[in-house]
Amino acid sequence: MADQKQAMKEKEAGKFRLSVIRMVRSAIQKVEIDRRRELTEDEVLEVLAKEVKQRRDSVLEFEKAGRSDAVDALNEEIRLLVAYLPQQLTEDEIRQLVQQAVSQTGAQSAREMGKVMAVLMPSVKGRADGKLVNQLVKEALS
Repeated sequence: MADQKQAMKEKEAGKFRLSVIRMVRSAIQKVEIDRRRELTEDEVLEVLAKEVKQRRDSVLEFEKAGRSDAVDALNEEIRLLVAYLPQQLTEDEIRQLVQQAVSQTGAQSAREMGKVMAVLMPSVKGRADGKLVNQLVKEALS
């Protein structure tokens, strides 16, 4: 809420930031209405992560279409949204967690990927991209 007020005070300079903040608040409110309750902090972070993921997917589509103006705007939105998420894990940190999960479950083949993911996901939830985690688990089990 404080960021929204600050963006409003900045007039022209804060217009883009204000629109992104309003969009996120709207997305959170929509989920709250759908679930008929107030969201926990973890659930709010899930909504934020989902919004970032949607924008990253859109960036890929706009890049294919050659729309650099839209790509720039979406990248700026992503930059603003990521500031509200917890510090993301590096690829090396994720690799370490994957190795720990593999040794903990004793998984040896890709057929046991579900076991590894079940152990791994609670520790990386909201702090790592699911696609990257999935890819690293596949690499570790192949």
